[in-house]
Amino acid sequence: MKRKFTQLAVVSTLLASILTGCAGEGGSSSSAGGDTIKIGANLELSGGVASFGSSISKGIDLAVEEINKDGGVDGKDIEIIKVDNKSEGSEATSAAIRLTSKDKVTAIIGAATSGNTVAQAQIANDNKTILLTPSGTSPNVTVNEDGSVNEFAFRTSFIDPFQGTVAANFAANELKIKNVAIYADSSSDYAKGLAKSFKETFEAAGGKIVATEAYVTKDTDFRSTLTRIKSAKPDFIFIPGYYEEVGLIVKQAREMGIDVPLMGADGWDSPKLVELAGAEALNNTFITNHYSSEDPDEKIQTFVKNFSDKYDGASPDAFNALGYDSVYLLADAIERAGDLDTTKIKDALAETKDLALVSGNVTIDEQHNPIKSATILEYKDGKQVFNTKVNP
Repeated sequence: MKRKFTQLAVVSTLLASILTGCAGEGGSSSSAGGDTIKIGANLELSGGVASFGSSISKGIDLAVEEINKDGGVDGKDIEIIKVDNKSEGSEATSAAIRLTSKDKVTAIIGAATSGNTVAQAQIANDNKTILLTPSGTSPNVTVNEDGSVNEFAFRTSFIDPFQGTVAANFAANELKIKNVAIYADSSSDYAKGLAKSFKETFEAAGGKIVATEAYVTKDTDFRSTLTRIKSAKPDFIFIPGYYEEVGLIVKQAREMGIDVPLMGADGWDSPKLVELAGAEALNNTFITNHYSSEDPDEKIQTFVKNFSDKYDGASPDAFNALGYDSVYLLADAIERAGDLDTTKIKDALAETKDLALVSGNVTIDEQHNPIKSATILEYKDGKQVFNTKVNP
């Protein structure tokens, strides 16, 4: 997912280069000679999207516990060094500088959002440090504006265009929707990207967009815009955005008598959504997501049980799963690389094929994106219910 952040000044990159330097021609991490594999976690543990970062952190901890208990990776334990980026791009940059220069990590897991991941990318590349975002879904995390691949950047999640396409096909083919309104956060590249791919796919399927409206991050009163949307008489409203605003949108829409299906993407996935919207208001709403704890797949149910045992009966959300999978994806690449030379690990990540993870069987494509399935979830009385799985 992606938050829109103020672009960092060139001086930040220069400072990063001075403080960190390169990891050497072979890309070897200085942690290679110790008894542990140092991995940084640059996460949103406070601030606007702390729910995402905190969930990823719990998934990371469970995976590390399992791997170390099973003998580690090539006999080395994984050591996680966590830094709170406070849901801000500048803090994500500072955290990346610390993790590469002071802590000498082999890889960084994070951030949760695309904007905070991109804020680290140059530092990671300069230092030949693996950068693996669990949930940064914007294409520009791994692909630069000129079309070149960001060499050391990878992701565990699928990308926004795939989510938007899945949502549009679900609306057109499964719900048989003909007329749609799109209500997107105009201050978020994440929301705009989802809206674009949804619109293109839905119209190609013969559907009609009867209204397009916008809000911005931190808005709290959506009634005037929802009145315009209601007057357009859509059969369905697509609302790509984050849980803070979406929860209020859903609540206010239902209060105004808008009872058509509502749909979003992984940005809705937070327990706080239910607190903001109310369980009843969320009935007849859907999201695209990375996995479902209700999926009967054996690997998923084993993860759900282990997570529940560790965290006092809690049911893991998609961000828990993506944090967990990120550690296993990285550990698999390190094992296949044979040592902690980060260039070798980078090459091994790029060659990942049919790796069975909780969020799907993963093959990394030429743009460092995983080819994997998506899941459709429906909210029923405040609970996420598995609807269907969509293969790429």
